Amino acid sequence: MTERREVYETLDLALRIGEVLLSSGAGAADVTATMMDVTHACGVRNVSADVTFVELTLRHQPRRDEPAALQVRRLNRRPVDYADLTDVDHTVSALIAGEITRDEAHERVARIVSTGHGRKRWSVTVGWGVMGVGIALTLGGDALVCLLAFIAACGIDATQRLLPPQRIPAFYQHAAGGFVATLVAVVASATALDVNPSRVVTSGIVMLLAGVGILGATQDALTGFPVTAAARVIDAFLNTLGIIAGVGAGLTLGDLLGVELVNITVGSVGLAEAGITVVGAALAASAYAYSSYAPLRALLAVAIVGGLGQAVLLAVDSTAVGRTWGAAAAAVTIGAVCHLAAGRFRVPPLVVVVPALVPLLPGLEIYRGLAQLAQDQDGVLELASALATALALASGVILGQYIARPLKRETDRLERRLTGPRMVGRGHGT
Repeated sequence: MTERREVYETLDLALRIGEVLLSSGAGAADVTATMMDVTHACGVRNVSADVTFVELTLRHQPRRDEPAALQVRRLNRRPVDYADLTDVDHTVSALIAGEITRDEAHERVARIVSTGHGRKRWSVTVGWGVMGVGIALTLGGDALVCLLAFIAACGIDATQRLLPPQRIPAFYQHAAGGFVATLVAVVASATALDVNPSRVVTSGIVMLLAGVGILGATQDALTGFPVTAAARVIDAFLNTLGIIAGVGAGLTLGDLLGVELVNITVGSVGLAEAGITVVGAALAASAYAYSSYAPLRALLAVAIVGGLGQAVLLAVDSTAVGRTWGAAAAAVTIGAVCHLAAGRFRVPPLVVVVPALVPLLPGLEIYRGLAQLAQDQDGVLELASALATALALASGVILGQYIARPLKRETDRLERRLTGPRMVGRGHGT
């Protein structure tokens, strides 16, 4: 019984760690490998793991003639907290290195997930507003556009904070956020203010897209977890449709009120002086990381990598290859340098990668497509371009990590069994 109890406690610890990783957007391969690392470090062998979109399962059968021990943990959706992810990642590293015992690791994980967020809620709302300002700068927005983008981002954050406790599905939460961003643009356009509403709406779209898990879905599809990938793709698709529905409703409202939100020169939107664009991207990336509770020491790394990605995008986009290939090149660059930056600042690469991708998200293409549809034009190509850009970003980041793998140290046997590079867990930062 004592031996059996030890096994159950080990499996429980591994499942709790896996839950934090999966809810933070980590790929199923990373979650599986980390849970296996934890059980191995605790001396439990012959363990198999299964990860789906909503459930984690660990199975231990020491011998063929003994019944298997099976533990299942249902994933509880929780807001992304990169501080918790970082602390859990450090706990796993300490456990594997033999610096702490299993019971000490269990106590640390319990304390991490129960202490709540480490920042005031108002400061997080301000962080989202600053992210909106950064996106507006990348689109060439002036001071008025940046102010409106700040207001829209804070309004979107309010909807995302108020609706979940009412058990409103994520589709409607994203629709409400898209409608709020468009409503701010409608109100501004109805006044005598000289403002380009498309940049305000695009800033809101990018903020909402940042919470859509396309990176995790793509990583799961590429690393051999098709069931989890399919679930994540459906979830991302529905949330994106929610954004489109909310923005579309706002455009319809503007049309009913006689406010022209779509009477713009679509091709000129988003052009800005290169230096300001790079600074805006760095600001947006670091503000997103701050609002996602990333450790303060990681903000500089996120800003550098985010600005670098935007610079690569501008360089490639200025050639004849097009924006999609520019986004892919920028994502490959981000994926290749994220491990070095993350290791320097002692955070998992996931904490750097996701925020650095935020300024590159195809919010402008989505707005263009919706604007054209509102004018009875063919906006399907723009929406298809947005999808292609999103896939290019996700797959490009993973390719960049493959390119960077020869620079990493040799890892243990469990790490070599992985089908792809890891963004959390043992071996990601060396």
